[in-house]
Amino acid sequence: MDDLLPEFLTETNEALAELDLALVKLERTPDDKATLSLIFRLVHTIKGTCGFLGLPRLEHVAHAAENVLGRVRDGELTVTPAVISLILGSLDRIKAIVAALGATGAEPAGDDSAIIAALNRAAAGDLAAEPAEAAVAAPAAPQPAQDTPPADNQVGSQTIRVTVDVLEELMTLVGELVLTRNQLLQLSRAQGTSAFSAPLQRLSSITSDLQEGVMKTRMQPIGNAWNKLPRLVRDLAQETAKKITLEMRGQDTELDRQVLELMRDPLTHMVRNSADHGLETPEERRAAGKPETGRILLNAYHEGGHIIIEVSDDGRGLDVARIRDKALSKGLATEAELAAMTDTQIRAFIFRAGFSTAAAVTAISGRGVGMDVVRSNIERIGGTIDLTSVFGQGSCFTIKIPLTLAIVSALIVSAAGERFAIPQISVMELVRVGREVGKVPDRSNSLAPIPMEETDDAVGAGMSIEHIGQTPVLRLRDRLLPLISLGALLRMEEGAGQPKSTTVVVTAAGSLMLGIVVDEVFDTEEIVVKPVAPILRHVTMFSGNTILGDGSVIMILDPNGVARSAGVSSRSGPAAAPAAPATAASEERVALLLFRASNQTTPLAVPLSLVARLEDISIAKIESSANGFVTQYRGRLMPLIAMDPDKFTFGGDKAGEPAGQAQTDPTQPVLVFADGDRSMGLMVDAIVDVVHDRLRIEIGAPRPGLLGTAIIDGQAADVLDTGHWLTTAWRDWFGGGQDKAATRRRVLVVEDSDFFRQLLVPTLSAAGYEVTAASSAAEALRLRDGGLMIDAIVSDIEMPDIDGLGFARMVREAGPWAALPMIALTGRGGAAEAERGRDAGFTDYVEKMQRDLLIESLRQCLSNQAGLMDMALN
Repeated sequence: MDDLLPEFLTETNEALAELDLALVKLERTPDDKATLSLIFRLVHTIKGTCGFLGLPRLEHVAHAAENVLGRVRDGELTVTPAVISLILGSLDRIKAIVAALGATGAEPAGDDSAIIAALNRAAAGDLAAEPAEAAVAAPAAPQPAQDTPPADNQVGSQTIRVTVDVLEELMTLVGELVLTRNQLLQLSRAQGTSAFSAPLQRLSSITSDLQEGVMKTRMQPIGNAWNKLPRLVRDLAQETAKKITLEMRGQDTELDRQVLELMRDPLTHMVRNSADHGLETPEERRAAGKPETGRILLNAYHEGGHIIIEVSDDGRGLDVARIRDKALSKGLATEAELAAMTDTQIRAFIFRAGFSTAAAVTAISGRGVGMDVVRSNIERIGGTIDLTSVFGQGSCFTIKIPLTLAIVSALIVSAAGERFAIPQISVMELVRVGREVGKVPDRSNSLAPIPMEETDDAVGAGMSIEHIGQTPVLRLRDRLLPLISLGALLRMEEGAGQPKSTTVVVTAAGSLMLGIVVDEVFDTEEIVVKPVAPILRHVTMFSGNTILGDGSVIMILDPNGVARSAGVSSRSGPAAAPAAPATAASEERVALLLFRASNQTTPLAVPLSLVARLEDISIAKIESSANGFVTQYRGRLMPLIAMDPDKFTFGGDKAGEPAGQAQTDPTQPVLVFADGDRSMGLMVDAIVDVVHDRLRIEIGAPRPGLLGTAIIDGQAADVLDTGHWLTTAWRDWFGGGQDKAATRRRVLVVEDSDFFRQLLVPTLSAAGYEVTAASSAAEALRLRDGGLMIDAIVSDIEMPDIDGLGFARMVREAGPWAALPMIALTGRGGAAEAERGRDAGFTDYVEKMQRDLLIESLRQCLSNQAGLMDMALN
């Protein structure tokens, strides 16, 4: 039987994790027969397998638990918190035995008589938490599980179990293949045209596909790291006498197994903190005008090649005054330093080791150990954590982590003759400051140059190196960033004052932005991350090392560690001085970007604060679509708008130049405007200057797209009407169709027609909604019973089996969707049809193909629902 034991342990651990979730769900919805059947089936399977493998201790505990569940399933025992607690306790005992079995290969010795006796009393109706009249007759014989229909779409025959060690070895081999690929490509570039170029490009493509395939085998849903949290929150609610509901969104968001394992403990600690520190007692919440039940929300989603995890609650929020007093009493800052800090900087003290605002130490928290470890663990995997909080309303922690730690994209730089890698996730932009404009780093290694923003005395109002005391800082548009000379920090060159180089890598270290001064910037490259050798692990500036294509070993920099080593970490409070006013005598002066467009001699001006980035986009990357010109920008399509459309005719020879002629590939200057996930690029002729001046329009607008003409920096300049161009790219930029209310609101579409389903999903997605589709009412109800959280339902009326009217009645009867807005879609209009729909429970009635009416109906329904919730709270 030894060969069956590993498989038994794997299956049992998976079943136990699923049982934790199912039991917590059953406690919330005691009448959920499907969940009860699932629980019974899993426990029955564990008991049967234990008997087959000869594991009597496990079998006896599981058998006693199965007896209780059998009485519940037969309706002879009521689901109560006491019953659920007893079953959970038996599962905890099973987990302990299984853990010891996995460690030693044999069942450990132990006495389970107490837990078995308690289970037997519960099965007989003798439960202390139950009223006397709830006692029932002797337990009936456990029922077999064959009356439970098998789950649909079984895929057992299509899957195999592979040990983690095999996947890790496969990932290692792929990493070595990537390194070899990089070496061959480096040799090919050094030799110029070669007969091996085409096969190498094919090899590179295959290697990338293989890498992507292996990465998929390592990817797991983040819900696997959350499966213990409902049980945790349920136990904490009982221990703290609070009413807490845990809402989880984005459980299917996938990330690397290694990252997932490293995120388990930080997420667990943050949820415990929210339950203990964040949420109030029911009495406190009633006094504050809140519902008695507090809410903890876990949300995960992909954004720009990273995973974003939000842990939020609607509790008491952080008391800045209390944190300030605690920091002062512990000597972490002086009165003067605290007075100069913003509320955000003061809240950051909670990440300091030993810092806690808890009034007393409890079994849950209050020892001042936790959030500092959480932050350290997140930063160790190249992630960041930010905090927002409103006193009396709640707090939100936003975690940004990489998808994987095995192979990452990195920027290769050099300092003092040595090369280093900086993870691309941390690089915000590249800037060259000083008089050495036009100086191009040596490209003898054939790596492509990186375009940088450059400035000299003529174009220097927005970027320049200044000093605060002896500390060099970079004035980057509207803020001052601390500068760190990499060579000086690593003691590879003399002096740490004025940087010798003018190439600055602007990086993000948590909520802090800083500039790392380097000598040269090479290309971005996919690197295989290797762990730091033990002799260097005390050097926190390094997160690992890698091997480049030429065979050289280089260190991977950790921007958080660089910031700490340089003494500018945001943990200690203010890390960077705010940008000083350009002209202290007048607050009316603003930073203005001057540029030229449409071949006109008069420059144009736009407030610099409106411009997210200045980009030089390769013309070869500009594509033409039905909506005009677009380009792929940071993982999304960005529309490009020309002030003079007749001037821009991309394609032909320019766009068709081969990759080998990249050095002559023309580029297009673009002003990027962004708001949230949406961006737009305005194509211009050239960037002229950044100046600080008053913005007073003296002559009205000569044509649409301009606000008028003003005197800026001593010359006439036309002021851009930014709103005109934003709405040219996105008609609903300011809230026409895709408004803030639609952002990440979840809609379920129930439609049996593949055609209409494929038509509706992209339509609603384009309007800003997250859409889940179901092909029948039965499938939609299964999603509801499976815990899918949504904000509204759009359903067809005419469907086989259960029609839309029957579906609406079933939704309205009970369950988490009972109060949601429901919009009916029909191919037949008429007042009578609409009345039938409303009688069944639909909120609104819309004819099919009336897409604008549907989107407006959704917006109105969700807006009305939000208003009703506000009224209920008030």
